[in-house]
Amino acid sequence: MNRLARLAGFGRKPEEDAAGEPPPEGENARGEVAVERVEPEELREPVIEALRGVHDPEIPVNIYDLGLIYRIEIGDKGDLDIDMTLTAPACPVAGMMPRMVEDAVRQVDGVGEVRVELVWDPPWTQDRMTDEARLQLGLM
Repeated sequence: MNRLARLAGFGRKPEEDAAGEPPPEGENARGEVAVERVEPEELREPVIEALRGVHDPEIPVNIYDLGLIYRIEIGDKGDLDIDMTLTAPACPVAGMMPRMVEDAVRQVDGVGEVRVELVWDPPWTQDRMTDEARLQLGLM
């Protein structure tokens, strides 16, 4: 067998690497790491924690406790569909806030594709805020 055929992997067992050695534990012959499957509901709390790390630059409270997240749907492969709103349609961060949410939840292990939809119905009101958020803003 010539060198090119050997480098391309011809004649090699699927469980061997290019040098004919078995791959390190947890990897396959292509160097891909085996990923443990996470149940969709096991992702909910880590995703919420990631959302609590996102703040509206004008309000010193995270977007989750402000009540700006309306829906978190988690698919079988860890794909997320998130519906969110803003405190006002003319919010100056309207263009960047969905991207901030997407970037934050992508960091959670087990998350697949992320789709963030900005919605306006129902309109946001202070009633959606947690008691902690109200207290932090001096509304209680």
